[in-house]
Amino acid sequence: MKKNMPQRTCMGCNTKKDKKELIRIVKNKENQISVDKTGKQEGRGAYICHNIKCFEKVTKSKRLEKALETKITEEIYEDLRGVILEK
Repeated sequence: MKKNMPQRTCMGCNTKKDKKELIRIVKNKENQISVDKTGKQEGRGAYICHNIKCFEKVTKSKRLEKALETKITEEIYEDLRGVILEK
């Protein structure tokens, strides 16, 4: 029997997908934001598809900032863009 994969929702397109298929952005206890490539870092996470359209939607609407309740620097957005374009 296949083990159930946790489902998460992309912040750009609101589609539910397996956690492994999404990119996790995490805010730790020190309020530092990073792109969590392992999916295992501690902290509050937000998820986004490997899709540049979802990324653009999230950056325009500042949805990520609202979800993580903190300001997100251009550097983090650039890092995230890089991870999306890698795929």
